[in-house]
Amino acid sequence: MSNKLVTPTMNTALQKTPVAIIGLASIFPQAENLQQYWNNIIAEVDCVTDVPLSRWKIDDYYDPDPKAPDKTYCKRGGFMPDIDFNPMEFGLPPNILEVTDVSQLLSLVTAKQAMQDAGYADAAAQIKERAGVILGVGGGQKLITPLTTRLQYPVWNRVLENSGIAKAEREKIIEKMKLAYIPWEENSFPGMLGNVIAGRIANRLDLGATNCVVDAACAASLAAAKMAVSELLEHRADMMITGGVDTDNSIFMYMSFSKTPAFSRNNDIRPFDIDSDGMMIGEGIGMLVLKRLADAERDNDRIYAVIRGIGASSDGKYKSIYAPRAAGQSLAVRRAYEDAGFSPASVGLVEAHGTGTAAGDPTEFAGLNAVFGKDNPKKQYIALGSVKSQIGHTKAAAGSASLIKTALALYHKILPPTLNVSRPNPKMDIENSPFYLNTHTRPWIRPRNAAPRRAGVSAFGFGGTNFHFVLEEYNGEHQGPYRLHSTPRAVYLSAETPDKLLVRCEEELARLQSDAAEEHYANLLDASRLLIMPVSAARVGFISESLAETRQFL
Repeated sequence: MSNKLVTPTMNTALQKTPVAIIGLASIFPQAENLQQYWNNIIAEVDCVTDVPLSRWKIDDYYDPDPKAPDKTYCKRGGFMPDIDFNPMEFGLPPNILEVTDVSQLLSLVTAKQAMQDAGYADAAAQIKERAGVILGVGGGQKLITPLTTRLQYPVWNRVLENSGIAKAEREKIIEKMKLAYIPWEENSFPGMLGNVIAGRIANRLDLGATNCVVDAACAASLAAAKMAVSELLEHRADMMITGGVDTDNSIFMYMSFSKTPAFSRNNDIRPFDIDSDGMMIGEGIGMLVLKRLADAERDNDRIYAVIRGIGASSDGKYKSIYAPRAAGQSLAVRRAYEDAGFSPASVGLVEAHGTGTAAGDPTEFAGLNAVFGKDNPKKQYIALGSVKSQIGHTKAAAGSASLIKTALALYHKILPPTLNVSRPNPKMDIENSPFYLNTHTRPWIRPRNAAPRRAGVSAFGFGGTNFHFVLEEYNGEHQGPYRLHSTPRAVYLSAETPDKLLVRCEEELARLQSDAAEEHYANLLDASRLLIMPVSAARVGFISESLAETRQFL
């Protein structure tokens, strides 16, 4: 038997079978949906705020001294807005809501929106049977805390007993304390489990392929997306929902980052800035719908961007389990471009992990520069940024926030901004690198006959886990026929009065009979999906499978 070391050849499956991003949906700080998220990005909105009372009381837990026991020195972060949840919409009994973690419920909403955005909300059973869901999810969910705390009654009893409280009085006090926490019952266990986030989506949306969750800490979303891509490349599925979920900005999470310590003492997050001194955490849910590019073209799906390469690595043996390592990160980045089959020098945008920590940012920059700057004499032409400057570090959902932002940047041909940068950290020596910090929204101009617009997305997690994705704009024309099984779509029109509604219908019919009928039809379907009708409005609605059928109904 030979002991000769054989270096394996890189698997080039993505070069042969690229993967398309065909659907997006999200809930992020100050953004109930995808459109609000993108609007906040390009409008340069800082969505970081003080902790709201609905999460925890600042007076109870805040102390500016990082060493104060059982206190956090950070009182700001990114918080999702309140979202209405109708259990009947998903066939859930209302009595389970109290014992079901909010991450499961809001993930159902987001997954449904992602499928709607992709055009498969009402897909046929044979399509859903080949669709799955793999999500990045952190360890425990918020519901674990009240359920566990409720079980501490023996501790309460001993404290009360040692304080001289009589047994009868102790029992009354303990029963009152238990009422402050949700009860244990048959739905409590599944209601708190992280894997049930994906399981409930598969159950309620009737998906038949793989469903599971992945925990790679702050890189969980990209780890999940890598697994979802593998399902498609191996033809184990034809469509995958992927992304990340993290709704936990509880005091437990603040205490965890305070005692590391990783939080900023500033009122904002400043990735790669000279004054960056830490992160702030955020909540979020981001989901993407993926298909093989050839299938998406065949089915005439809208394509936001194309996944061309994926790289992953471990930091190996290093200083500590949470210390970032430039060599480990650059290994993941280099592998991603080997996977893609083209040079990183052709990239115009890098969405960095960019947490804003004093150690993390220079380390990440060194890892990026080791790959993008190698044999590349060009200076300051690649936009570098981080959405964390706007929404905070959404932990397990961070990679999905970055992927969605980057896919939309490619789709709309926009270079998105990074906020709160006054001057780049001099440790990076960014002026002598291929990178510059893009601090304002700008058009992404590409010279004629140049390579397609390309972007990289990084995410790294505790434990030394590193991921980098390579995305490319989609410029192809759909050559194949429309999908064989057309998905019926809802069409809605409304106006102030019945007479005005009749005029509106006639106008829409005229548009659908014009030379630009296909474009008008697509716009009408999008408008119908987002339409919110006043109660007093005159309205008409119907289900249509095609442009021709819509004309007939009108």
